[in-house]
Amino acid sequence: MSAKPIRVLVAGLGNMGRSHALAYHNNPGFEIVGLVNRSKVDLVPELQGYRIHPSFEAALKELKPDLCSICTYSDSHADYAVMAFEAGCDVFVEKPLATTVADAERVVAAAKKAGRKLVVGYILRHHPSWVRLIAEARLLGGPYVFRMNLNQQSSGATWATHKALMDTTPPIVDCGVHYVDVMCQITDARAVEVRGMGLRLSNEIAADMYNYGHLQVIYEDGSVGWYEAGWGPMISETAFFVKDVMSPNGSVSIVMDPNAKSDDIDTHTKTAVIRVHKAETGPDGKFLHKDEDLTMHGEPGHQELCDLEQAYVLKAITENINLERHMDDAVQSLRICLAADESVRTGRPVKL
Repeated sequence: MSAKPIRVLVAGLGNMGRSHALAYHNNPGFEIVGLVNRSKVDLVPELQGYRIHPSFEAALKELKPDLCSICTYSDSHADYAVMAFEAGCDVFVEKPLATTVADAERVVAAAKKAGRKLVVGYILRHHPSWVRLIAEARLLGGPYVFRMNLNQQSSGATWATHKALMDTTPPIVDCGVHYVDVMCQITDARAVEVRGMGLRLSNEIAADMYNYGHLQVIYEDGSVGWYEAGWGPMISETAFFVKDVMSPNGSVSIVMDPNAKSDDIDTHTKTAVIRVHKAETGPDGKFLHKDEDLTMHGEPGHQELCDLEQAYVLKAITENINLERHMDDAVQSLRICLAADESVRTGRPVKL
């Protein structure tokens, strides 16, 4: 660990921004030098002593931080990240990295040119249970079938947040990058074709936006996967959380608590039970192995997960971790999800 704490500027004080700011506040390896938000926002007592700046660019020039934590809406991610790199900062940026592949590549190029660290907010990479699920799936061997979704029956403040997100980004991109990233980590193969479909289920969003989407991806090794995401008060709670990987040798699945609610943020990351099924059968055609349920005791909640993610940011900077694969993966998962969005809008599959 460095002798001095890393001076961090946090931009964006929505749900994730506040949680990341709290992670920095509670980690002695960091020192928050300022917060950025265009409007006033309610903060937990621990964060109320920090000054809130209305302009990221002005705060960056005035405070000269070591690290910029960019947790704003997606359409500002690329410009803010490049601005931070040009000022000599390391960068943590929430997912998705950008709203276009070109912008994502521009950010990665800026990080490499500046010789600075870029960590993208793929929070599941820091979750012990998701790390275990990926490892168990890889042990099965491919090709794979990936079945994943995260639908959220949202209302009130949560629906308001979802509508704000959909000013720029549909659900299959905003949430999809997480789970496509999981698919890509398991198969390691290149995606070759993406298909998508979507539907606008609310008059409260723009005419050219959709709050329900479904993507399908085909990989070079023959693996196939789908991801489904829907937001809003009309979304069904039935089977809202499916995380399932199959191969010729068996399957690995997350068994969700039947009482879980789709708009509970901790539900989005907690795995409850990982079920491992082996396909091997004996001479009588019956299974040789019983399904194994891996109970994930002591799982991190949302704030603890943000703490783990920012601890990794600290480690990446102080130990000079090579983030080349991390950055490439962030661009790849975004490329797949944006191709799905293109397919939704054109009605045609997209070759990669």
